[in-house]
Amino acid sequence: MFEDNEEKAGKRAEFMKDHLAFLRSNAERISAAGPVKDTKTGSPAGGLWLVSAVSPEEVIALVKADPFWPTGLRKSFRILEWTKVH
Repeated sequence: MFEDNEEKAGKRAEFMKDHLAFLRSNAERISAAGPVKDTKTGSPAGGLWLVSAVSPEEVIALVKADPFWPTGLRKSFRILEWTKVH
């Protein structure tokens, strides 16, 4: 899960093409990706990736390789482990 840096929101369009290319090139590991919104306000609230990885370190490497990361568009990220039960 990502929290976006609202101060850098104006740069999103500039890096979107590279970000989407990155997601496509890593589709084997990042099976789903997209923005999330605050349900109360409808305002952008960050992003979410569904990643298949062996370790948190592998996920961190992906996050830091994303063209959005070095631009400051992402304020922070949080890695959660999910177990599918159904």
